[in-house]
Amino acid sequence: EVQLVESGGGVVQPGGSLRLSCAASGFTFSIYAMTWVRQAPGKGLEWVSRISHSGISTSYADSVKGRFTISRDNAKNTLYLQMNSLNPEDTAVYYCAREGYSPPEGQGTQVTVSS
Repeated sequence: EVQLVESGGGVVQPGGSLRLSCAASGFTFSIYAMTWVRQAPGKGLEWVSRISHSGISTSYADSVKGRFTISRDNAKNTLYLQMNSLNPEDTAVYYCAREGYSPPEGQGTQVTVSS
């Protein structure tokens, strides 16, 4: 059974940082490109970032470029998202997902940016 378990969310002030993790199991993590997507209140899913199966290639939405960093540890079957310089527009539930799979297979982790 495929399982993706996101963690690391929370409440942070504008300008703060969070590091999200996604623990994967039930499939061969190292052969899949992975993505982070998010869903803000009352809005649809928004693609945030992608990383190739090897971790060599990454890409970002314009809204997070320069502030967020995606990475992975294939030995630990874990995906990460380092989020810096957070602003209220980043408030959302964040999901990790295998590329091409929608809706996301995990339960997500809530990130709230508020003063």
